[in-house]
Amino acid sequence: IRWWDITDKHSGWVQPFFLTPPPAKYARSSDEEFIAGVDCTLVRDAGDGMIQVEIKGVDIFDPTTGEVKSSDDPADDIACWFIDDDYDQESFFVRHAYFLGGASGDPYKALKRALKAEIDEEAWATLHTTLSHPFPRPESGQICVKVINHFGDEVQKVFSV
Repeated sequence: IRWWDITDKHSGWVQPFFLTPPPAKYARSSDEEFIAGVDCTLVRDAGDGMIQVEIKGVDIFDPTTGEVKSSDDPADDIACWFIDDDYDQESFFVRHAYFLGGASGDPYKALKRALKAEIDEEAWATLHTTLSHPFPRPESGQICVKVINHFGDEVQKVFSV
C-alpha cells in the first residue's frame, strides 16, 4: 500500500494494482469505479457550541481513464456515512449513522425486508439525510467522517473543528 494524492484537496490509500495501467484487452464491462475521497463535506456552526456535517458528494476514481470525478448526487453514490464526533486518531467509533441507499434503490424498503420488521417512517427520515444532527464540538478538536458506497468501498476524512 502506498500513499497517493488524488487531488490537491483529498488524499486516500490506494492498492498498488490500481496504480498500474490496465491490460490492452481490458473488458469495460468489468470496470468498477470506486470512491476515492470525501468531496465537498461541510462542517458548519449550528449555534450554542454545536456543529453539523453535510455531505455534498464523494470523489469517484475511474480505473479505465485514471480520472477522478465528483459525484453528481450523493444519494446515488453513497450507501451510508458515519461520524465519529470525538475522533482520537486511533479508533473510529460510529456515533452518528446515516443511510442514503446508493444504487440499492429504496433503502427504507430494503431495511424493512432485511429486518423483517416495520420501521417508523419518521425515525427513518432522520437517518436518510446528507445533513447530520447537531452535536457538541469535541474536546479532541477533531471529527472523522466515513463514507461507504454500495460496493463496500470506504473512505474517511478527518476535520479539525
